Amino acid sequence: MNKSSALIAIAAFAALASTGVRAESPDASTQFAVQAQSTRTRAEVMAEAANVARTRGTEPAGSRVAAPLQSGLDTATVRAEAAQALRLGQISSGELSL
Repeated sequence: MNKSSALIAIAAFAALASTGVRAESPDASTQFAVQAQSTRTRAEVMAEAANVARTRGTEPAGSRVAAPLQSGLDTATVRAEAAQALRLGQISSGELSL
């Protein structure tokens, strides 16, 4: 089979396969836009929206920083203990760490 006949065969298969793919119009039983009935008036909804805007803070959720913890240890002491733990192999470092 040469290249031109292979291309013709692929084009014929693609044309045949694409005939089965067709969009159907929706029938009356599956409507996408359905009318909704509300028991609240427009004024009530607008008043609630104004109240929410008035009481909402401008700070994004989770943006507060925790207060620093108070410790009785000196910074130099903590660094010395960390260096000693690293020398003793109690702390993994570099590529060995998980």
